[in-house]
Amino acid sequence: MKPQARPMFDARSVPGDLCPIATVPNPMRPGDWRSMRPVVDRQKCVKCAVCWLYCPVQCIVEKPAWFDIGYATCKGCGICAQECPQRAISMIPEAAA
Repeated sequence: MKPQARPMFDARSVPGDLCPIATVPNPMRPGDWRSMRPVVDRQKCVKCAVCWLYCPVQCIVEKPAWFDIGYATCKGCGICAQECPQRAISMIPEAAA
């Protein structure tokens, strides 16, 4: 007699509350816990896009004559300010903004 093939995964054995935290979207965004905020000096910005290239969360927003910061997703890491060749971006404390 040939043995009966069993399915590799039995849905009846999986608990109904498996990983409940990951199933509920978290409303918190990176900008909610930022301590430093980048500020663009529009007079210095030459729109070279270096800040846009280096931003790990892509929160740099293109404007007609400069780049600006999307604060909802900016986590305040300061990479944009560090990499800006014109020093057009400075980091200020979030409370001062």
